[in-house]
This record gives sequence, C-alpha cells and structure tokens, in this order.
Amino acid sequence: MTKKTILHRTILAGMLPSLLLPLTASAEETMLVSATPATTLSELDTPAAVNVVYGDDMRRATPRVNLSESLTNVPGLQVQNRQNYAQDLQLSIRGFGSRSTYGVRGIRMYVDGIPATMPDGQGQTSNIDINSVDSVEVLRGPFSALYGNSSGGVINVNTQTGRQPTTLEAGTWYGSFGSWRNEIKASGATGDGTQAGDVDYTVSASRFTTHGFRDHSSTQKNLGNAKLGVKLDEVSKLTLMFNSVDTDADDPGGLSYDEWRANPRQAPRAQQYNTRKTIKQTQAGLRYDRQMSDNDDISLMAWAGIRETVQYQSIPQAPQQNPSHPGGVIDLTRHYQGIDARWTHRGELLVPVSITGGLDYETLNEKRKGFENVVTGASGTQFGQKGDLRRNERNLMWNLDPYLQTSWQLTPSLTLDVGIRYSSVWFDSNDRYVTAGNGDDSGDTSYHKWLPAGAVKYAVNEAWNLYVTGGRGFETPTINELSYRDGGINGLNFNLKPSTNTTWEVGSKNRVGNGLFTVALFQTDTDNEIVVSESSGGRSTYKNAGETRRRGVELGLDQRFAENWQLKMAWTYLDATYRSNVCRTGDCDGNRIPGIARNMGFASLGWVPETGWYAGADVRYMGNIEANDANSANAPSYTLVGLNTGYKLPYRNWTLDVFGRVDNLFDRDYAGSVIVNEGNGRYYEPAPGRNYGVGATVSYRFE
Repeated sequence: MTKKTILHRTILAGMLPSLLLPLTASAEETMLVSATPATTLSELDTPAAVNVVYGDDMRRATPRVNLSESLTNVPGLQVQNRQNYAQDLQLSIRGFGSRSTYGVRGIRMYVDGIPATMPDGQGQTSNIDINSVDSVEVLRGPFSALYGNSSGGVINVNTQTGRQPTTLEAGTWYGSFGSWRNEIKASGATGDGTQAGDVDYTVSASRFTTHGFRDHSSTQKNLGNAKLGVKLDEVSKLTLMFNSVDTDADDPGGLSYDEWRANPRQAPRAQQYNTRKTIKQTQAGLRYDRQMSDNDDISLMAWAGIRETVQYQSIPQAPQQNPSHPGGVIDLTRHYQGIDARWTHRGELLVPVSITGGLDYETLNEKRKGFENVVTGASGTQFGQKGDLRRNERNLMWNLDPYLQTSWQLTPSLTLDVGIRYSSVWFDSNDRYVTAGNGDDSGDTSYHKWLPAGAVKYAVNEAWNLYVTGGRGFETPTINELSYRDGGINGLNFNLKPSTNTTWEVGSKNRVGNGLFTVALFQTDTDNEIVVSESSGGRSTYKNAGETRRRGVELGLDQRFAENWQLKMAWTYLDATYRSNVCRTGDCDGNRIPGIARNMGFASLGWVPETGWYAGADVRYMGNIEANDANSANAPSYTLVGLNTGYKLPYRNWTLDVFGRVDNLFDRDYAGSVIVNEGNGRYYEPAPGRNYGVGATVSYRFE
C-alpha cells in the first residue's frame, strides 16, 4: 500500500496546500498528498500536530468495528468504547468533546470529504467503514479552527481508491458476547488513472451483530460504502461517493458506583423501559477536481443525505404528566446537504507564495417529535411504547463560511502561514405543538465569528522542524443542546451561548531513521465553555461554564526498525480545569473538567512482515476521569494489555489472512467511560473483562 493520503477531502485540507509547501522527504517517511498533485508534503513538515493512521494497520488482527480499536495510539485523542452502540463512541481531542453523552461534539469529522458532523456541530462515527479505510488523519491545535464551527480537533477519514488489478475480498470475525462481523469488498480500475475514461471503484458492505457485554445491549448494524472515480480528461476527475448505515441497538444506560461494583453487566432501568435506538442514514456526494493551469486548481464538492433516529429513553411516567414535558421518545428526521468550492493558486511575490480561497455552505433541516414512552390501556401500563405526542417542531440550521489562506516561503528554512475564516451559523425553530400549558416556543438566533490562525515553521535541518502556531476557534450549541432546558421544561435553551477559545502551540518534529518523534506543548483558554448541566434518563441539558483552561504536552513516536519491527508510543498530559465557578452548590473554580483524563499512555510493539506470521502486543493506560463538576465521583485509572497474532498466506492469486487476539489480558475490572453530570449518580459505563476474537479474510486478484 502506498503510504499517502488525500488531504483535500475536507475544508481545511483545501487550505493545507497553501499552508504547507513541498519539501523533500525520504521514501520511508509518511507522506501526505495535497489537493494539487505537484504539491507534496510530509507529516514531518506539517506545522501542526497531526497524525495519520493507515487502513492496513487498522485492519491487522482487529474486529474492524470501532475506531477505538486503532486510534488509541494518537496523542491528544481520547477515544472510549461505551459498550453501547445506541450512544456511539466517546471521542475528545485535547478535551474538546468530553461533554458528549452520545455521539461526537466539538470535533469536526469527515468521510471522503462529506461531513460526518452536521452544521450545528453534532457528529457520529457510525457510518465509517473500517474495511475500506485508506487512512485516518487526526489534526489537533490552532489550525483546526479553519474548519469552522465546533472544530476543537479534526478527524478526516479517506477510503480506498480502486486500482488494478481487480480484487474481491470476503471476511468474517467472531468474538466474545456472541459478536459477528461479515464483510465483502470489491475494488479495481480500468486504467492507471492518468488517461481520459479511466475508472476506479471500491465497494464494501458489512453486517455486525452482538449480544453485547451488558444486559440489554444487543446490536445489529448494516453498513455499505462505495466510491467511483472517472477521469474526464488529462486535467479533471469526477468522483462519486455513497454511504448507508442501518443500526438497531439496545441502550443499557449508566450505573451507579454500587451497581457497577455489584454487577457491571446489569441494566435495570433499560429492561423496565426497553430503552433502545434505531438509526438509518443514507448519503451521497460528488466531487469535481480540475487543474486549470500549472499554477491553478479548482475543486467543487457537493453532498446530501438523510438521517432518521428513533430513541426510547428511561424517563419515568410522573415527570411526563407536566404538560410542558417533551416526553420519553425522540423521533428525528434530518435532511442535510452542502457545497464547498475552492480555488488554489501558486506563484511568486518576491518569495514563493500560495493562495487558497473558498466558500463552504451547509444546511440542516430537522423534524423533531417527542412522544410519551408509556401506553396505558385495558392490559395495564406498558413502558417502552410510543404514546401520545408531546413535541412537534421544525428546526433549521445552516452556515455560510468564506475562507482565505496564504503561505509564504520567506527563506529556505522559514515558512509563514496565515489563514482566516468567517463562520456564520443561523438557527430557526418553528414550534408546531402548542397546547394549554405548552406555549409557542418558536425562535431563532445566529452566531458569527472571525477565526484566524497562523504558523511559523523553522527547518533546523532536513530531519528536524520547529513550529509555533496560534489561532482562535468557536463552538455553537448543537440543536440537541438547544432543545432542552433543566427540570424537564419544554422549549429552547436560548440562554446557551457559543464558546470561544484561543490556542497557542509550540512543537518539534524529528525524523529518526525510519521513524518520526513529535512533541507538542499547548494551551487553550475558553470563554463560555458549553458543559453538561444535568443528565438523567438518557437526556442531557447544557449550560455555559464561564472560563476554562486546557494545557498540556503530547509525545509521539512511530518507529520502524530491523525491517519488520514496528514500535508505536504516545503519551498525553492534559490539565483541563474550570477557572470560574459552575456548580449550583459549592465552589468548582479550579476543579478538573469532567470526562477528561489527565494522563494517557500507549505503547505497542509488533512484528509486521508483508506475509507469513505476524504478532503484536500493546499496553494502554488511562488516568482517572472525573464524572461531575464537583469532582466528587470519578472513574479510576486503568492499564490494559492486548495480544494479537496471525498468518498471511499468499498462493498464486489468492491471499488468506487468519488471525486472533485477546484484549484486557489480565481481566481488569474498569469503567470504559462516564456519563458526565448524570443527575442520579449513574455515571459509569462498565467495560468487559478479558475478551477474545478470531477472524479470517480471503481475497482473489484477477490478474
């Protein structure tokens, strides 16, 4: 597999060609390829904290179900598996996103250029097909702000581009708790991608089922992903992307500390209310790239999709008697679409300079309904059933963001990059459920912010770069965060303000043989931080926290040696604290922000030849995590060990890969994640003890 990735599949990546000028890199070095084929750069030369994880590494002896399997080696990224597919993974970058009780907040996510984050900042990982991933890029620090709203960090997923020869692949995996994953993939091309009429394609489909580690946590998930590229002529290409996911998941909910210690697998309220969620999402995108001249390129990306969600929550019947309560069943239909147009010019103005300008427009149309989660009839009271209508509204959210960036090669060793984005976000709600005791809660608001970022990079020599960056970002409330107020009261929470942050970062990157050693020191100061106010029964409300500060250091090493040995190490220290009082009682000033580990560590050593036996071991450390603002409850620290081995056998046109792995080797009892500020003290989402998995993949090349 060629070690490269396409950064132009996202908005910021559209700016990265001008941010980073071409520099020589060794053949063994990780390469990033920009939107312009003539402009290549290395991970070493990027003046920002960025890591690339390749699809081949993500698929080596793994279930290929969750990003948490393979992204724990990225410094600054906290990724935790809730063991709850109704609520998605818990992701945060340098603490951004830690407040999320489900889905992803504060982080921009993209798959093949199509946002997996909606215009309001709410994202999900459920549509990412690991089986067809080419690479995953994780960007941290000030330049994340150039993605716009809710970009405390960026995760950009690129899927494989088909190439000759045509290859068919089928695979299966079986693991603990009755878990199965079956997949099939086809990829190929009719040419080498340089001539008019050349076509490339990759099509993948999979099905995953599990009984779940905990009671009432079974899941069925069907996922499909396709990418088709057509070379129109020597200077232009058209690419079509399609993705579909269908998930039906039970929701076990959180446990109190005593419940967790007594029986981590139990789900008492989930059984009573039959809590669950169904998700259906289908989307398509079209990208047009054209090289206008030796110095100019244009790119146009358009996409549209629909996401339908129905969730049954564990909210008791009594609170729903309040006529303003929105009920215990959420029924959402979201239509989203967008377009991103970009132009890049490279030339000279006393010194080599590049300029990138563009416009990003995204819209979200949401139909939100709420129902009681109880039905009373002749047979008595039945929970977990859709009852009377309690909410009905249409919500719109859209953004219009122009951006511009320049990069100046001041001297052979010194580079200056400056970029700016003007982000405008509008929200409008039309309340269609107006009854006695429940007035008209319609309303609208808008948010606007200039988002500048800049970097200075100095090349000490060909193998060592130093950089300093700074930038300002902001984060608006999501529609879900605006939709609820404390105390189960209906109506929109327009008191919730967007947060703004300023980040400074100093970094060093040094190539050591065939490896890369990175260091980054950073500080982020935030005003009006959006945090969880209270969470109960699967529903959370939010508030602004005044001032917060995040500061820390990230270390990373990705080293190849003795041809087939690979060593990966990462360590993160993150001190995230409140700098004002956010508690209703007591003083939280100086307390740690909940949901964030102060220390994270990872190390892995693997023997990874192209064919034959391969094996590896990894160790992961997670420091303790505070569960509430008062810091009166926390999830203890833990250390996990995993082992894997497999055998890859090529025979003529066939390749067979058989593997097995064991996780949590020493059967550690730990909480995999926490529900921040859970109102009933049910903070803990337990993780499984020792667990196993075996799998096999077979492929055939038509040569």
